[in-house]
Amino acid sequence: MMDTGEQAMNPGGLSVSVVVFRPDPAQLTQTLATLAEAISCLRRDTPVPVAVYLVDNGGLPDVVADVSRLTQSGASCAVIAGQGNVGYGRGHNLAIDQATSAYHLVLNPDIDLDAQALAEALTFLAAHPEAGLLAPRIGEDGGGLQYLCRRYPTVLDLFARGFLPARWRKPFARRLAAYEMRDVINERDIVWDPPIISGCFMLFRTDVLKRLKGFDERYFLYFEDYDLSLRAHELARVVYVPAVRVQHHGGGAARKGFAHIKMFAASAFKFFGRFGWKWL
Repeated sequence: MMDTGEQAMNPGGLSVSVVVFRPDPAQLTQTLATLAEAISCLRRDTPVPVAVYLVDNGGLPDVVADVSRLTQSGASCAVIAGQGNVGYGRGHNLAIDQATSAYHLVLNPDIDLDAQALAEALTFLAAHPEAGLLAPRIGEDGGGLQYLCRRYPTVLDLFARGFLPARWRKPFARRLAAYEMRDVINERDIVWDPPIISGCFMLFRTDVLKRLKGFDERYFLYFEDYDLSLRAHELARVVYVPAVRVQHHGGGAARKGFAHIKMFAASAFKFFGRFGWKWL
């Protein structure tokens, strides 16, 4: 493990974990640059300590310049490597196990943060001690809103949304809108207790995350965020806060090839086996 900068590990701090596996170098650099800017804005008024963990599941490019930018923002930065491709959830758990901060952010390497995103998020959590997990407003490449808060899915919902061409989804439009919570998720309103939020940006109180023992490592990829979201409700409230803004550049399993479809199906089977099958 490589460690640079002063360790940001007092109880008032923020820790961030980013798991990478053969990332797009330009996108990773952009994500880390926006993270560094958000950290600078967060620390401008309150010098809260921040620790960033880059978890290398394989193929991490040269990040010397990115690490330098993060340390200049006031964060410490550690690279966790040598474990091989252990999966998304288990990779984050390697960092979560080390975190002793007040808050921990699970962050995808394809997310761009608004400069004020971390400051807005921590201000909200400080004012709402009942909130243990926060989801942001997630934008898409075209500037529109991605509806990544979810109600409990049916097998049909997942199949229609993930694998049907857009023109074939029209008969399922109403049920997919309900699944994606389009009736309540918008650009303005705080929404308490969405059942499921996206793993691309999950900001936890670290004590809640530790009590949950992080991600369930039986999921290699996909549905680990669904699982963790549902379990989080047992300990704290989950909240969607649109003032916290990020942009997501990710894509679905069906667009990534057959290997991802197989992983998606295997994880869906584990998920429904644990929480209950709902077909239609």
